[in-house]
Amino acid sequence: MIRGGTKAERSVVVSALEVSSFDWNVVPGPVTIEIARGVDSFAVRGSIWLDADLLDAGTFAMGVVQHEYAHQVDFLLFDDPLRARLLDELGGVDWCGGVPDLPHAAYGCERFASTLAWTYWQSHENCMRPMSPWDESAAMAPPRFKALIRSILNQPSR
Repeated sequence: MIRGGTKAERSVVVSALEVSSFDWNVVPGPVTIEIARGVDSFAVRGSIWLDADLLDAGTFAMGVVQHEYAHQVDFLLFDDPLRARLLDELGGVDWCGGVPDLPHAAYGCERFASTLAWTYWQSHENCMRPMSPWDESAAMAPPRFKALIRSILNQPSR
């Protein structure tokens, strides 16, 4: 469910999820997406807030939409042992906020969300596209990340 925003802003959200090859239907719902002007985009269990100003940028915002929805995969499908495994695989200092004031890329949950957003929409238009091997979206090569996600979600290889 999407609340708030203009028709164009809501369309960016829908397009962002459609352009990704990730099957967002694996996320048990409901997930509510709130669009508001002047908020930092973020996610909590079952809810996502997106900045309307960011969505007004159109395609540029789509990677952020995917990143925030990827947090729902974590919140609604993962348990602590799996998060510990992913932290080991993806790198980082802490999974998600247990150690305050770390850089964004030091949190495994952010590395996971950015890597998912990049892996399943590898477009030069994706703002999650890694610019260096140290970027959080470069935490794992896309083929290896897809194989890991398939194994976690018990999905067959394609």
